[in-house]
Amino acid sequence: MGNIAILGIIIAVIIGLIILAFVAKFFNLWLQALFSKAGVSMFQLIGMRLRKVPPKIIVDARILSCKAGMPVDTNLLEAHYMSGGNVLRVIQALIAANKANIKLDFKQAAAIDLAGRNVLEAVQMSVNPKVIETPRVSAVALDGIQLHAVARITVRASIQKLVGGAGEETVVARVGEGIVSSIGGAKSHKDVLENPNMISQKVLASGLDAGTAFEILSIDIADVDVGQNIGARLETDRAEADKKIAQAKAEERRAMATAAEQEMKAKVMEMRAKLVESEAQVPMAMSDALRSGRLGVMDYYNMKNIQADTQMRTQLVTGENSQPNQPNP
Repeated sequence: MGNIAILGIIIAVIIGLIILAFVAKFFNLWLQALFSKAGVSMFQLIGMRLRKVPPKIIVDARILSCKAGMPVDTNLLEAHYMSGGNVLRVIQALIAANKANIKLDFKQAAAIDLAGRNVLEAVQMSVNPKVIETPRVSAVALDGIQLHAVARITVRASIQKLVGGAGEETVVARVGEGIVSSIGGAKSHKDVLENPNMISQKVLASGLDAGTAFEILSIDIADVDVGQNIGARLETDRAEADKKIAQAKAEERRAMATAAEQEMKAKVMEMRAKLVESEAQVPMAMSDALRSGRLGVMDYYNMKNIQADTQMRTQLVTGENSQPNQPNP
């Protein structure tokens, strides 16, 4: 019986030491919460430890919310931490929103934080608008002159649109599109240079902040530069292309003419060959006519005399035409 009592005492001492160790580990946090009137019990601290939730983060967030006059239940803080949220940043955002008279509760702030947005930065941006500078945007006016424009967008975060609203990249892209459309609709680049505000006014009237997490307060054109004469370059390229087309067509016609010339030369050679062949048959025909008696010898000599006389007359005429300026004898 004595051994059982000793064993029970030992077990009780061990359990007491374990409890004492837990109490000693969380005593500072419990004491801090007690004096801060945060209302965090020792059992809640032990439960946080068992749930693998850092008690210090929860206690610090609880104390911060209580001191700000908007206490948040520890269960909500634990749930937000276990969901992957930033507890301290949410509490800081609530305090900042309360000081700036912005309507924001814990549920909405937690949703914004879990959506991947910095809720504290969003609240600060609601109080102090942010200026976003667009990259260099190039557009061409109707007269063909290219313009480069840089704009500065003043935006304010909209707390109600942070969950599901588009980010800064969308705002910058829409403003860039509006700048291109405004410059492209201008009759002359001089109109844009004289009045750059026409761009911002047209872009603002387009309602580019719809569906985004921001409210566009103003769009200011910071810089406008003249670029290349795109219209002239396009005309030059078009003229060069037309020139190449014309040259190709001319080369095609030349090739066809050359082919036709070669074809005509071949036909001439063919006709000459036929002429030579026909002339070769004349002596044979005359020989056959002499043998058959259809042509007499005297007839043949008369024909030769006529040919000789014709040749002589032709030479005389040719000689006279070749020397037209000589005097008559």
